[in-house]
Amino acid sequence: MRRDIEIIELTSNILFSIGPLEVTKTVVTMWVIIVVLGFVSWLATRRLKEVPGPIQSAAEMAVTKLQDYFAGNMGRDNARRYFPVMATYFIFIVVSNYSGLLPGAGHGFAVPTANLSTTAGLAVIAFFTTHIVGVKRRGFLGYLKTFISPFILMLPLNLIEQVVRPFSLALRLYGNLYGEEMVTEQLSGIFPLVLPLVMQVMSLLFCLIQAVVFTMLLSIYIEEAVGEEE
Repeated sequence: MRRDIEIIELTSNILFSIGPLEVTKTVVTMWVIIVVLGFVSWLATRRLKEVPGPIQSAAEMAVTKLQDYFAGNMGRDNARRYFPVMATYFIFIVVSNYSGLLPGAGHGFAVPTANLSTTAGLAVIAFFTTHIVGVKRRGFLGYLKTFISPFILMLPLNLIEQVVRPFSLALRLYGNLYGEEMVTEQLSGIFPLVLPLVMQVMSLLFCLIQAVVFTMLLSIYIEEAVGEEE
């Protein structure tokens, strides 16, 4: 019975097929978010002024605060150098999470970060990003030496840690978002009048926290890969 329900849910997520390729609500929602974020970025940066107006000032303040947050985990120079990567992750995850608060979420469209495929993709990209920047900064041999630090017997544990990281990132984000959706749905059926409003308010904070946790861990991983600032 449970398997039949899972098959029905998976099938209902499919919008159409292009040959053997199945296009799901999750994929479409994700691309819509990317297009919207790209358009907003273009609008926000096409007419920058030396003396900023209210909107530009607010945007610059948000960027500064976000950069300061990353600097607390990976140092000022590293935060500035890898800010585009970190900010892209943060904004995409926040917007994806908040899309679940819109009317029609789960029916007309799917929340990307409540799908394991999306969170796994984000985690895999983070995994390769960490190692690429580590090799680029330290050199190939220099980066390999970090796996036998502080002594060679740590090699197996360090390798296991690296393998576990993407699974941890993916499952943490997916489990928290999916679990929050399920709890909200069940409790809303029991307390249909008051609880939905309370849960919506709590979800505003919860969705932000998940983005903060993901990018915080990624910033720590990058800092470990590239080393401390000189």
